Amino acid sequence: MTDQNKKIHPVTNQEDIEAAVPTAPLVPRGSSKSDHGDPAAASAPPPRRSKPPKSTRPRRGCTFCRCLCWTLSILLVLIIAVAATAGILYLVFRPKLPDYSIDRLEITQLTLRNDTATAAASLAAAFDVTITARNPNKRIGIYYEGGSRIGVFFSGTQLCQGSLPKFYQGHRNTTVLNVPLAGESRDAAALFGEMQREQQANGFVPLDLRVRQPVRIKVGKLKLMKVRFVVRCRLNVDSLAANNRIRIRNSSCKFRLRL
Repeated sequence: MTDQNKKIHPVTNQEDIEAAVPTAPLVPRGSSKSDHGDPAAASAPPPRRSKPPKSTRPRRGCTFCRCLCWTLSILLVLIIAVAATAGILYLVFRPKLPDYSIDRLEITQLTLRNDTATAAASLAAAFDVTITARNPNKRIGIYYEGGSRIGVFFSGTQLCQGSLPKFYQGHRNTTVLNVPLAGESRDAAALFGEMQREQQANGFVPLDLRVRQPVRIKVGKLKLMKVRFVVRCRLNVDSLAANNRIRIRNSSCKFRLRL
């Protein structure tokens, strides 16, 4: 090869190379090393925010629920205690309902009176009733209090009324009561005629005898609260003639207890 075709490469001195290398950083201090930031900082997760501390004050809803649960629990315990006590008393005393019967009915007065002033008729009635009350209980007594009412009715209309005397009926006791009744019904002409038709058609007159009697029950030595006996007896009598002892053909009584 000729000297003209040879390529000539400039020779650089070592001093020139060291002078060309920058001794200061290309990026100013305090600035990011890259436009996209530090890769390590970019990949790091963001700092977690601390949650505010939970309030230690009790919630109203929870307080109400606890109060309701306590109340229901106390009521349930009371109900169970009352039921257990009632069951024990029933097993110990074996209570039985008293029994009532109408043994005799006598009419001392049954008069239809005409009032000329009002042109209306009134019916004056007076009965004597014999009632037998039986207490079949061994350990239970009955106090018959004041404020009783007893009445005789025909077709829903009261003919006469009275009251039972106050007395105490002991264990397994039978008491016979003679109770006078008296009363007067207004506008009773139609009522009196209906009574006569019943007797002629059926041979008897249906009557209702109703008793409302306040009593106190004595269990052992304990006197309980006042309750009310309600007795209703249906009677069929052969006639309603005054000053005559009426024959009772049949009778049936129902008993209820009310607080």
